[in-house]
Amino acid sequence: MSVATLDPPRPAPPDRTATGSPGGRRRRPVLRRLPVWIAIAVILVIEIYPIFWLLTSSFKTQTEFLGEPAWSLPSSLNLDNYVEALTTGQIGRNLLNTVIVTVPSLLVILLLGSAAGYALEVMVWKGRHLTLLVFVGGIMVPGQMIIVPLFVAYFRLGLTETYAPLIITYIALGLPLTVFMMAAYLRAVPRELFEAAAIDGAGMLRSFFSIGLPLMKNAIFTIALIEFFSIWNDLLVALTFTTNPELATIQVGLLNFRGEFGSIEYGPLFAGICVNVFGTLVLYLFLNQRIMRGLAGGALKG
Repeated sequence: MSVATLDPPRPAPPDRTATGSPGGRRRRPVLRRLPVWIAIAVILVIEIYPIFWLLTSSFKTQTEFLGEPAWSLPSSLNLDNYVEALTTGQIGRNLLNTVIVTVPSLLVILLLGSAAGYALEVMVWKGRHLTLLVFVGGIMVPGQMIIVPLFVAYFRLGLTETYAPLIITYIALGLPLTVFMMAAYLRAVPRELFEAAAIDGAGMLRSFFSIGLPLMKNAIFTIALIEFFSIWNDLLVALTFTTNPELATIQVGLLNFRGEFGSIEYGPLFAGICVNVFGTLVLYLFLNQRIMRGLAGGALKG
């Protein structure tokens, strides 16, 4: 009598339909992320190619601009266009004028805007809500509407051949938004901080400079960035109030590359634009982390 022996049970084959092969498991996340990578690549091309095109165009000659396609590359990387922009076009002087106008305007806007926001939100006095509404109403007034009355006023005061019309106008246009933003930021700050300072004997000025300004540091950087680019890239106010070419800002100076009969020197013009764009881009990259922290801090407080 023979005894039947049973074969040991064999392990069941892996269910490839449920888990898939290791290679398949590795490919699935890649396939899921592929649309995101394609979208990021498209966005990068849209953002970076105009800057690359601007930079390569600044090295082209006038013949290459007029006779070759716009997307073609320059035949050489000579700096003649930059030399002409800095010498004939006076881009350096225009940049200096822009700095002279932008820096004091920005400092006054931030100082007065912070102080006004503190006085309107932290201090308790009659009429502060109405005053804040007046500042908010100033945001709604288009700058184009006040150009002509201001030009007449500056002309009668004899300020038309100085930097004063530009600085005064930029301060007036920048203060409403700055005051509103500072007041809104201080609304989220606990009042106990200022009350404790008052109990310790701090006056309003010391409370503002020792407590209010440090707390508003992130908001100040954010507003400074917004107002800086608004003033630096302005053309309307600068073109209206700078009748003297010696006082022209960078945006007005770029118009000088237009010839008498409408012809445009494209090479020096693009070189001047590059000097302007990449200068502000370097400043933005330098302040990028501080600005992002300011925006995030403001968002959390709101």
